[in-house]
This record gives sequence, structure tokens and C-alpha cells, in this order.
Amino acid sequence: MNHFSPSRQPMPAQRPNSTPESAAARKLAEDLMDAMSALLGLIERETELVRAGKVREAMTMESQKQELSRRYVGAVSQLKANQTQLSKSAPELLSTLHRHHDAFRAMLQVNLTVLATAHAVSESVVRGVNAEIQKRNVPNTYTAAGRRATPGPRHITPLAVSRTL
Repeated sequence: MNHFSPSRQPMPAQRPNSTPESAAARKLAEDLMDAMSALLGLIERETELVRAGKVREAMTMESQKQELSRRYVGAVSQLKANQTQLSKSAPELLSTLHRHHDAFRAMLQVNLTVLATAHAVSESVVRGVNAEIQKRNVPNTYTAAGRRATPGPRHITPLAVSRTL
């Protein structure tokens, strides 16, 4: 039997607010979402490359990342300037943007963690190489008390590192 139940009827779709303020708010939100999506895609790719040890390839994305970051900052600035208007005309859109931005921030944190780890590992390697070089250049002598002598500055050989890969 088919019984008609008013509680099972779908809710009528709410018409989007078609005021000029609402259209402008939606445009600002779309601009921010586009900027976040493009930047997030690039950052995810950079994270994958750094994790795979392809730092040189990841570095080629720097100019594109700067441009997308500028676009993102510009979109955020526009949104902040119109936040009161947006909260009045489209509060649901604003809450959606907040949720997307939280996810965006979480992905940025992952990227920063990967980059910090890569930096720490490379610094550790350079320090290890330097320690080995210094061990070979320092004379192995002892003091009158039988302790190992600390080498003076004239025994330390500087280590030159090229920052370009």
C-alpha cells in the first residue's frame, strides 16, 4: 500500500538569494574557493615530491606557488573587507567557506611538517659531514690531565656549501 505521508515529501528547494549583494558574495566565495583549490593542488604535489626526495623538481614550483599565494591572499582580503555584508546576505556560504578553510589549513600544516622534516634531515647530513671533516683535520692530542685537547680555531677547516642544487 502506498500511503501519502507529508513528512516524507521532499522539502521545496530554497531559491538562492538573487540580490546584487548575494551575487557579489557568491563571486567572492568562488574566487576564494578557486584560489584555495589551485594552491592546495600545487601544495599537495610539492609535498609528494619532497617526500619522494625530488626537492629539485619541487623547487621549480616556487614561482607558481607564489602567484597562487598572492591570488589567495587577495581573495581573502576581499572577503574580509566584505565579511559583514556576506554574513548578512549569505551566512550559510560563510560557514561553508570556514569549513573549507579549516581543511585547507590542515593540508598546509602537513606540507609545512614535510618541509620542516626535509630541512632538518638535510641540516643533519651537512652537520654530520662537517663533523667528519673536522675529525680528520684536528690533531689527536691530550692534555697533561689525560683529557683530549680541544682544537683551536686554526685547526678548524671551514665547510663550503652550495645552496643551489
